[in-house]
Amino acid sequence: MKRHSIALLPGDGIGLEVVPAARRVLEKAASIHHAGLAFEEYDWGSDHYFRHGAMMPLDALERLRQHDAILLGAVGHPDVPDHITLNGMLLPIRRGFDLYANVRPAFLYQGVASPLKGHEPGSIDMVVIRENTEGEYANIGGFLYHHLPGEVAVQTSLFTRQGCDRIIRFAFDLARRRNGKRRVTSVTKSNAQGYGMVLWDRVFREVAADYPDISTESLLVDAAAMNFVRRPASFDVVVASNLFGDILSDLSAIVTGSIGLAPSANLDPRRLAPSLFEPVHGSAPDIAGRGLANPLGTILAAAMMMEHLGEAACASSIEEAVRAVLADGTVLPADLGGKASTAEVTEAVLEAIR
Repeated sequence: MKRHSIALLPGDGIGLEVVPAARRVLEKAASIHHAGLAFEEYDWGSDHYFRHGAMMPLDALERLRQHDAILLGAVGHPDVPDHITLNGMLLPIRRGFDLYANVRPAFLYQGVASPLKGHEPGSIDMVVIRENTEGEYANIGGFLYHHLPGEVAVQTSLFTRQGCDRIIRFAFDLARRRNGKRRVTSVTKSNAQGYGMVLWDRVFREVAADYPDISTESLLVDAAAMNFVRRPASFDVVVASNLFGDILSDLSAIVTGSIGLAPSANLDPRRLAPSLFEPVHGSAPDIAGRGLANPLGTILAAAMMMEHLGEAACASSIEEAVRAVLADGTVLPADLGGKASTAEVTEAVLEAIR
């Protein structure tokens, strides 16, 4: 039996509640399917920042590299500026390990109501593939005349042919593997951003020529946002830049019921470094510590992690348990219209694992 080493990064806010919940689910599923798991937890995040002036220690990447995968809860604290929390922890891991493929599925489960009318369970089934290491989040730029009346801030987006090519090919390869519509939608804003986005569009057309069995469409981001609401069931695999993928994946989560259900994976498809798995929701400080957090996004992210590690049976049992709890409808968290606590939802999933 292969033993997988998992780094746990609960982080901030409700991350401290949902990661332990996901660990319990992982442990039960692993025991049933004979998957060996070893966990090591790191107390990095905003509390670490308050103590040491940094979100993580200097050797954080070296310590994480020894693991097979990383499960992260949430990063963010009301007393720490968001650009410090994000650039102090999550983005350095993504860039340091070149986790260039961010995968965010959105599925309308039975028992979950979409805020949009007329959509049956399973009718919305899409995956947003977000370029994860460059684009608008490359964080290139600076300030001039800092804190003076004439202050200037320059923020530069970075698009490379290699970066565009590899994420777009990843999206096409996924469309071939999924039991979906075999369609890839590219999202840009090349009418207004005439360099980086034009390069993206050109690479998309070139890559699409290598996949004649996959249909394509290209949308400007404003049209894509409109169509995520107007015709969400028409989408299969959506590939977008760092910023646009970030925004659209949150929208896809909402049209399938709640951002609390949304998992994500930050992948190194070459498997040279540990990939990172996390829920899409943030640290939610307004409900942190109250037992109200929805653990299902983190539990589904844990299922994605097990799939990535080659433990398909374990992953399937976790997802089927979540499906069963949602379809039953008697133990649901507040964001899905129920009254169940984090612990009660977790116990229901544990009971449903077979």
